[in-house]
Amino acid sequence: MARRKRNTNENPFVKYTLILLVFIIFFLLLFLPLAMIFTTALRDGAKVYLDAITDSDALSAIRLTLTATVAAVALNTLFGLAAAWAVTKFRFRGKNLLTALIDLPFSVSPVIAGLIFILLFGSSGLFGGFLQSHAIRIVFAVPGIVLATIFVTFPFVARELIPLMQEQGSDEEEAARLLGASTFKTFMKITLPNIKLGLFYGIVLCSARAIGEFGAVSVVSGHIRGMTNTMPLHIEILYNEYRFTAAFAVSTLLALTAIVTLIAKRLIENRQGGAE
Repeated sequence: MARRKRNTNENPFVKYTLILLVFIIFFLLLFLPLAMIFTTALRDGAKVYLDAITDSDALSAIRLTLTATVAAVALNTLFGLAAAWAVTKFRFRGKNLLTALIDLPFSVSPVIAGLIFILLFGSSGLFGGFLQSHAIRIVFAVPGIVLATIFVTFPFVARELIPLMQEQGSDEEEAARLLGASTFKTFMKITLPNIKLGLFYGIVLCSARAIGEFGAVSVVSGHIRGMTNTMPLHIEILYNEYRFTAAFAVSTLLALTAIVTLIAKRLIENRQGGAE
C-alpha cells in the first residue's frame, strides 16, 4: 500500500520530463548515428554496398576479425572458468592479487597494451632476437593481433562468473564430493548448469569487445592491407581514403554485430530474471 501511494504521489511533470529526456538522448546518441551508418552505406545502391563488403580486402578483414574473436573467446572462456573456480572455491595466498590482475586490462589503455607487445615481441624487443633467429613473427602478423585481442578481452568471462559463483556458494559441490562424485563430474553436473547463463553472458560481451577492438590491434597489426587489417582497421583505411560509402558499408557489419549482442544480452537478462 505504501509503495502504491508513493507511485500515486509522483509528480507527472518530473516523470514525463525525465522519460522524454532519456528518449531524446537515445535518439541523438544511438538511433540517429546508427541510422546514418545504414543510410550512407546504402545511398549508392545495393550493388555498391555488396561490392564493398565482398571486396577481397574486406573479406580478409572479416576473416581475421572472426579468427581473432574465436581464439579470444575460446581461451578467455577457459581462463574465466579456471579463474572463477580458483577464486570462489579455494583459499590460497595471492587470491586478492589474482582478482586485481584480472581487472588489469580494464585499467590499461589498449594502445599501451599494444605497445607492450611491441616491446616484448618486436624486432628490438625483449624476445625479438630469439623470434627472428627462429623465423617466428608475432607483431605485424596474425599472432600479435590474436594476443592483443585476448589481452583486452580476458576479464569479461571471469568477471561475470566470479560474483555469480560467490553468490551461489559451494554447498552443492561439497555435497556431491561427499557422495563420491569426481571433480569433473561435479563441475559438469552441478557447477556448469548453475552458471551457464552467466557464462553465456560473458561470452557475448567478450565476443562483442573482440570484434570491435581497435587500439591494441592497431599498434601490433602494421596495417598490412589484406593481411593484418581487422574490420575496424579496414574501416579506418577506407575512411581516410575518402571512400565513405565503402567505409560505412563495412561499418554496418559491426553495427549489426552490436545489435545482435544487445538482443542476446537482453534475452539472457530475461532468462535470469525468470529463473529468479
